[in-house]
Order: sequence, then C-alpha cells, then structure tokens
Amino acid sequence: MIKRSFFTLTQPRLNYDLVEPDPKEPTSIPIPTDLILLLNEPIDSTKDTLIKKGNKVEKGEKLYLYADSTEYTISPVAGTISSLDVYSDNLGNRSTSLVIKSNQAQSDSITYDLKETIASADEYLRTLPGAPPLERLASDDNEINTLVITCGDTDLLSTTNQYVALKFLNDIKKGVQVLKTITTATKVYVTVPENSPLQGGLEPLQVFKTSMAYPSNLPAMVLKNHLNLVLPAGKTPEDMGVCFIAAEAVVSLAKAYQTKSAGFEKIVTIIDKQGNQHRAKATIGTPLRNIFNAFSIQVSEQDRIIIGGPMKGFATFTLEHPVQPDMDMVMIQDREDIPEISDTPCINCGKCLQTCPVNIPVNILVRYLEAAQYEEAADKYDLEACIECGLCAYVCTARIPIFQYIQLGKHELFKLRADA
Repeated sequence: MIKRSFFTLTQPRLNYDLVEPDPKEPTSIPIPTDLILLLNEPIDSTKDTLIKKGNKVEKGEKLYLYADSTEYTISPVAGTISSLDVYSDNLGNRSTSLVIKSNQAQSDSITYDLKETIASADEYLRTLPGAPPLERLASDDNEINTLVITCGDTDLLSTTNQYVALKFLNDIKKGVQVLKTITTATKVYVTVPENSPLQGGLEPLQVFKTSMAYPSNLPAMVLKNHLNLVLPAGKTPEDMGVCFIAAEAVVSLAKAYQTKSAGFEKIVTIIDKQGNQHRAKATIGTPLRNIFNAFSIQVSEQDRIIIGGPMKGFATFTLEHPVQPDMDMVMIQDREDIPEISDTPCINCGKCLQTCPVNIPVNILVRYLEAAQYEEAADKYDLEACIECGLCAYVCTARIPIFQYIQLGKHELFKLRADA
C-alpha cells in the first residue's frame, strides 16, 4: 500500500504488500493461438536468418536467429512460425519478436542433455520463469561466491515471489541444492519479508528478514543492510561476487533438473484500474490482452499499461505485449488517474535529497540529465550510484520524470563509453 507522508519534510512511507496467508491458486490462462517471443538480438538485413516464416517448431526447441548467434529463446509450444519483426523497448534497444502459431494438439516438451554444470544450465535454461541469471553465473568475468535467493518482491503491490516461496518451499530447497552443485558459490542466503506468512521451513539456510519499508528488497539495500557491503558506483552485485536470484527462478531450476526440460508457466500479479489484485498463471509469450480478458479488465484508449510496479515499471502501449520470464507484475492505470508530468524546472524543494537512500544530489543531477550532459552527470553528480528505486520521482513537487531521466542517462552513458 502506498501512503504519502502528511508532513512534507519527512520521507514518504512506502510499504511492500504481503501475500495472503492462504492464497488461492492463480487463474490459469489458456494457451493462445498466437504466442509472441522476444529474442534479444536485432535482425540484420545482410544476414540469412535460421528462423523463417513457415518453419515448424517443437515444444522446448531452442531458437537461434543466426548460425553464429549466442542469444536464444525457447518455444513454449509446438507450432509454426508465422512472422518475424523488429521490437524496440522503452529505451530504444532493438531485438526481434517472433510469432508462433500454436498447434493445439500439444506434444511433450523436448528433453535436454542437462549436466550438473553452470555451462549446461546456461545452454538450455536461460528463459525459465523467473529469469535465472545463468549467463551471469556462467561468465568468467566474475567469480560468484554468494547467492541471495529473494522471496520478497522488489516493487510495490507485487506479491509474485512471495506467493511462489509460500507455495513451493520444497522446490526452493531443491533448487538451492542444484545451485550449490552447478555454481562455485559457497554461501547461500534467503531474503524473506519480516511479516511474511512464510515463517520457518528454510533451515539450514540463513534467512535475512527484510524490512517492509520500500526499497529494502532492492539488491543494493540487501547488500548494505544484511551483508555489510556498499555497492560502488557503476558496479553490479556480481562485481562483488554476489548474485541475486528470484524465488520463482530457483523453483524453475529445480523442476527443470527434475524433468530435464524447460518450464513455461509464469506467475504474474495483476493490478486492475480499481487497485484490486489478481494472480495469473500464463505461458511465456501470452499477449497481455488474453490475461486482461480473463479478469474482465477493460483497457481503454490512453489508459496506461505498466510492466512492473509503480516505482520501477515501464509503460507499454500495446495489449499484445507478451508475458516474459522476468515479468512479475502488470498494472493498469485509468487515463483519468495517471499523474501528470511536466517540463517545469526544478524548484529546489529538497524532497528528492531527503528521500534518496544513497544521498545523491538529485536536484543538480537532473539538470545535467535534462541537458543531455551524461558524462558530467556521472563524473560530478553520482549518476551511476543511483539504485533506481524511483523515490525521487515519487516525491517530486515539479512532477519531473526523474526516474526516466536517470534510466535514459545510464543508457546513453553506456553507449557513449562503448563508442569510445
């Protein structure tokens, strides 16, 4: 539940939602006729694709765009590829979308020659529900010695990972054993919200009880509050030897190693325009339209569909946006309730400074970002130290979209350095 502070000179009180003590089963969404998969590689018009319109695919088949591709996706159904197209995300990153027309007479999924190594897991299981960070774990760039399994949700209103942890506790334990076997990690911790219905049952794992106050579940805050580590500016937890894995990803890994095949059913928290919470179980690639129809949610023109939560989510303007492995939550805002943003200059009220958990001079930083001075924003005003919690935008009196400026600034800074 989101509650603004009554006094303007104190921080906002933002608390995570808790899963119900005895949650009912999610609503199962039927497999649609057409599934949409996103492949993290752009189409190159000078190269011949392996994936072509009219190709037959099997359930569980790995799909590469080119012969030399390292990125892949996995078909969640048996069917036929009906189209390939360009997809651009909210920051302009280009990838490929492909539509698979499902064969309704479903066959069993392909089984894999899974070995108890991180390389083998990365070869077959990147697209599991929960998006396990297998590519990062398999990379030689960082030596991971600590795993943190997150049974709390990182954004407000979502309860997806809490639900998975509550309902699949034994699978989490099995997944932890898999991770201990296939990785070099010597320490494994589990985060659980302090008032969670999930109490006990995780022994002998060490449990971190995270605060109900946002943003305590974000990786940078868990590092600071429970591991006594401060995330340096521009670095990732993996740079410090720590990898965070969602509870749903751990459950998916346990099931994959048990069946030697990939899973495709994703749990998603849905928040409708009245603020009511629903929980769905949908096949990866299912268009959001199908989920909204299942809950009789009407989406009108100029309503906002947000992938993720109110603090860290991004807007999509199509009902055909597919369910993704890392999609924990979708919320819909009525067009009448969408908060206005403006190009009003910063009024130096200081609220963003007070609320920032890492003490960034946000009021000055945003001026450099508005002027597209990204290198100066990083060098002088700690752009890369931002943990992207979104609190500054939430409290901004001038309604400046600070969070989006920061995301864009980091994106452009990365491009500038890559070009250099």
